[in-house]
Amino acid sequence: MKVAFGTDERTPLTDAVRADLEARGHEVTAAADGEWAEVGARVGELVASGDCATGVLFCWTGTGASIAANKVRGARAALCTDAATAAGARRWNDANVLVMGLRLTSPDVAHEMLDAWFATESDPSEAVNIDRLERGTS
Repeated sequence: MKVAFGTDERTPLTDAVRADLEARGHEVTAAADGEWAEVGARVGELVASGDCATGVLFCWTGTGASIAANKVRGARAALCTDAATAAGARRWNDANVLVMGLRLTSPDVAHEMLDAWFATESDPSEAVNIDRLERGTS
């Protein structure tokens, strides 16, 4: 699977997650380096356009990058802090960009989130809500 990968700061966590993605057999496409708003938008664009199947994104808290990615129509970025939240984001929100905060996420928790992210499918009963998001209406 092709995965868009973006961070505004390279850290041991981002290196560990990138290595984890590659060890899973994914093709990692790095978004352009830059500030969180730039990187978030670029990951959102890569996923929304279909160039990448999913994205993994970081900034210090994860909040700014997730906001930036969500400005891109078709990107559904979810700021997650644990595996249960990552699974729920995939299941109920059909999230396609996993966002993590650099400040508090450990490599072990990131690995657990990736396990949940890739193991969880979208719940078809949420299709009406996802369609509303895509149309820009609530």
